Amino acid sequence: MEVKIGVQHAPREIVLESGQSAEEVESVVAEALAGKSRLLSLVDEHGRKVLVPADRLAYVEIGEPSPRKVGFGAL
Repeated sequence: MEVKIGVQHAPREIVLESGQSAEEVESVVAEALAGKSRLLSLVDEHGRKVLVPADRLAYVEIGEPSPRKVGFGAL
């Protein structure tokens, strides 16, 4: 699933493909915004961890789950 994170005072947004469900991402974001954790921590499909300070979050856009790509598709 594609997740876009806007960070205050940053010219570009962070875009990552996450293996987490929309509900999991939403609960992690809600905890960060509620002050339960100081960092928003998400893991992408390759196992890399993305950390964003919770007080710098501008927005988080949670996309639709992306289907698995198989084979050679026409562009």
